[in-house]
Amino acid sequence: MNSYPDPVVLIHGAWQGSWGWAHLIPLLQAAGLEPHAIDLPGSGTETVPASEITLETCLDYLDGVLTAIGRPVSLVGHSGGGVVASAAGERFRDRVNRIAYVAGMMLPSGMNFGELQKSLEGQPGFSQGISDRIVYSADGLSSTVPPEEAAAIFFNDCPPDVAMAAAKKLTPQAEGARAILSELTPARFGTLPRLYVEATDDRSVVLLAQRRMQDLVPGAIVKTLDTGHAPQLSAPEALAEALVPFLKGVE
Repeated sequence: MNSYPDPVVLIHGAWQGSWGWAHLIPLLQAAGLEPHAIDLPGSGTETVPASEITLETCLDYLDGVLTAIGRPVSLVGHSGGGVVASAAGERFRDRVNRIAYVAGMMLPSGMNFGELQKSLEGQPGFSQGISDRIVYSADGLSSTVPPEEAAAIFFNDCPPDVAMAAAKKLTPQAEGARAILSELTPARFGTLPRLYVEATDDRSVVLLAQRRMQDLVPGAIVKTLDTGHAPQLSAPEALAEALVPFLKGVE
């Protein structure tokens, strides 16, 4: 008999990779879970040309991951990985049991993050986050974030050396996998149990945006962490405590 609950697929955000989950993985394993940290196409170790990457490319890649695992999974999406997680929940509903978002883009069907940001402009707590600090390639097909800006925005609650080390691991991000939206239906995505782990000191997906997404896509369990954008790096124990009961299906 299999002694593990659902396998857990960890989906990183823009410019990041599977390396971002390194401190969380042993904590999930210690709780009896089976984590699988992936590199989406064009991210981390997956060197796919930016011109070839779309949301569908990412979903096709996840199809292979789920097939290899061979059992229904839980998904955890960080930041922009939340969009991919939602789309995967819609497309692979029979192979996905639940979705957790970590300061993630839990957007409603047909909305991208830029549209959400535009709707929040001028409200207390609004910030452009990293959006106005992104550096685009000459052909516009990919982007990078200067390490100093990434350390200040993404990893603001980490010690300076840890923040800079993480910032220097960021890789170029294809626009085809960043400026994306999901088409979601009540019959598929809408039937998935969801957890939203909000980060109150997030300078990228600010709390105002996180809570607006919770309003737009209601029904998620909400846990609150007093961290920056990447609690899997700055507070992995607290993040594991928030995630494990949900991922084990006990809440």
